This record gives sequence, structure tokens and C-alpha cells, in this order.
Amino acid sequence: MRWQSQTLDADDGALPGLSRAGFVRTVRTPEFDGVTFHEVLCKSALNKVPEGANLPFHWTVNPMRGCSHACRYCFARGTHEYLDLDAGRDFDSQIVVKTNIAAVLRKELGKRSWRREPVALGTNTDPYQRAEGRYRLMPGIIRALTDSGTPFSILTKGTLLRRDLPLLTPAAREVRVGLAVSIAILDQDLHHSLEPGTPSPRARLDLVRALTDAGFTVNVMVAPVIPCLTDSRAHLDAIFGAIAEAGADSAVAFPMHLRGSTRGWFLTWLAEHHPALLGRYRRLYGRGAYVTPEYSAWLRGRVDPLLAEHGLTPRSTTEPETPSEIPHTADPQLALFA
Repeated sequence: MRWQSQTLDADDGALPGLSRAGFVRTVRTPEFDGVTFHEVLCKSALNKVPEGANLPFHWTVNPMRGCSHACRYCFARGTHEYLDLDAGRDFDSQIVVKTNIAAVLRKELGKRSWRREPVALGTNTDPYQRAEGRYRLMPGIIRALTDSGTPFSILTKGTLLRRDLPLLTPAAREVRVGLAVSIAILDQDLHHSLEPGTPSPRARLDLVRALTDAGFTVNVMVAPVIPCLTDSRAHLDAIFGAIAEAGADSAVAFPMHLRGSTRGWFLTWLAEHHPALLGRYRRLYGRGAYVTPEYSAWLRGRVDPLLAEHGLTPRSTTEPETPSEIPHTADPQLALFA
């Protein structure tokens, strides 16, 4: 969903970029200190993935825009600029909530033209970020997808996913349901600094165990791998060992991408916390969004033997050569759902 061309005759509280027709209200609550919710009524729920994206799905659903996980490396930060919001603190604290998305989705899935193609959730911002506890959008989305016979997948860092296991378990008997958990960092200090709004790594490992105990085959995205900070053999060995012990079936790992506004936001953090690494990053990334091919090959050479050692099935990834190959609605590395 993209908002443009707002014209205001009076101040109704809507931010620039939020369509007056869709804007409902702005909400602040003590339970979410520092976070502002902008409730809107969306006109569509299904997002078409552009042709040529080389993804195992053609449709996505994003219940919210912005994410209180506040991951410094998040690839989706640039999408907030479509709302005339900044990709830094606004992305972390100005959350746009599509309050009617489940009803709109059900209507779209009920059309005769709908072919029951796979739908992915978690491709832009996390559907199980903290705000889901307030708005409870996902139960309606899961029911709509299941009732229509539409297979779907969910990628999340949010342990709130466990709440919906009573819905997901019977859904998996009706349609194909893919569940994946993102766990990129084990070190507690680095976790608090780089992804301060996410559940702890331990909590996410416990989520993997809960999902596997419920009968799901769980994939884990050990990504992004952050050069010089999470790419050591010791760290990767520890994290692959932990997710294997938690019952994960497969994993994927790939180097961090720094596309668009994410690059500046991350490098500002790096300059503050690890200034000695700036030179290395200039060599690894140059002026672009991606690490050098040499680094990618080196990382694969480190990751693949560790996956085999821990009995984890490797998941293929599609790594584009240029930023223009990547649609803003989805990240190619979500091929772990294939």
C-alpha cells in the first residue's frame, strides 16, 4: 500500500503521505512508549510481486508498515519513505496499521479470479511485531487464507507467533503452511545494540522448539550475516548448533545488504560502535549495496560445512546483482520458503 498526493484543508492528524481517504486516527498508548500508531483503512491486502523477482511466491500481505523491532540493518527501511516518513527513527516508531486488512483480504481471496497461489507474510515488516498483540490482525488473516484454500508462509522474529498455533495447526491440515524464524545474532550485547526491539535470541530459539513440537518443519534465517561481527566460525557454529538443538530442519545464511536508506542508518551505527571497521566496510561494499563476490564465496565456504556438521538442510538463496532487481515488497532471500 502506498499513499501519495494528500491535500489537507484542515489538520486532521494525518501525516504527509497518508491518504486522507484511508486515514482513521493516530494512537499513542503508555504500553508502547515512544511508538505512534497510524490506523488506516486499506483498499487492498494482496501485493503482487513484480515479474522476474525469482521468488517462490507471487503475492504478499503486509498488515503494517514500519516495525518496532528497530533492526539497524532492516532492508525494508526505505519503504517508509513512500509515506513521506524517514527510514530511520520514523520506521521504528511510526507504525502504520491496516486495521481492516483481514476483511479486505477475505474479499479478495473470494474472487473467482483468485488462483490460490502461495502468499507470503513477513516480507516487508514483521507481522508479529509487538503491535500485533494490540491489534490482533493475524488471526483474521490466517483464517481468511485457510478458508480460501490458499497456501501461505510466515517469516518472523516475533515470539507472538506462538499465540496463533491453535489456528496454524489445523490450517496446516487444509493448506501448505511454511513457518520460518529469523535468528541472526546470539551475542546479547550485539543483539541489544542492533535489534533492540526484538525478542531475545533465547526466546526465538524457544519459539523454534514450540513450532517443531507442534509438528511444523521449521526453517531458520540466520541472516543477515554481518561482516566482521557475526561471521566468525565460532559464532556461526554456535548459532547453527543452537537452532539444530531447537529442532529446526533447515537454515539459510547470507551477507547483509545495505540498500538505499538502510546503508546510511547502519553505517552511522557502525561509526559510533565500531569505528575501526569503517575502512573494511568501504572495501567490502564500495559504493554499492552488496558485499564483494569474494566475500560471498568465502562466507558460503564457511557456512556450508557447518550446516552439514549440524545436520541442517541448506536452503538456496537468490542473490541479485543490482538493487533494481529487488522489488520493495519482498526480499529475494525469502526463497527459504521454497
